[in-house]
Amino acid sequence: MCNVIRHESNSENKLGSKVKLPPVTVHPGRILRRLSEHEVAESVERWLDCFGVNRAGVNTDAFMWHVFSFERFPSVQGVAAQEQYQLHEAPEYIVVSNDRDEGFTTDVRPTDCSLADWLVFPQNLAWTMAFTHEDGWLGPFFALNPRFKSLNAQNLAKIRKAREADQIRPRPARSHE
Repeated sequence: MCNVIRHESNSENKLGSKVKLPPVTVHPGRILRRLSEHEVAESVERWLDCFGVNRAGVNTDAFMWHVFSFERFPSVQGVAAQEQYQLHEAPEYIVVSNDRDEGFTTDVRPTDCSLADWLVFPQNLAWTMAFTHEDGWLGPFFALNPRFKSLNAQNLAKIRKAREADQIRPRPARSHE
């Protein structure tokens, strides 16, 4: 089952006509919250400050993942990227569209989304996965933050704490019928 975000506004096509945007879907997991336009812009800026630090001469306006395809930031791609992505967890996942007009958080590491090009990363940017429309030829790409060890330790501690809290939380009583 895919979770859906309905776009709250229409967009304009190249001729200036209003176009209703299709809903964004993601799988698996549950969409926790849609990011505001400001939060999307802030997330993109933080991502580029981390993973796009050496992006001079690379058209990241078109595709942010070009920092990986042009080898401006160390990454793995294809099957190796998918394998690395499956090994990493976060307390919450941020998903941002490459075109910078959509973003949301989810509680499960997403493996499918209706966006053509999209980024996934934890709040602290310990790592990132860039899914591309060129999947199989260019991408997907997986990269680690230079401060990965300490940032990942923070993520794992938050996950452990949340799991412990879930075990302590009282469960609703079952009715015996």
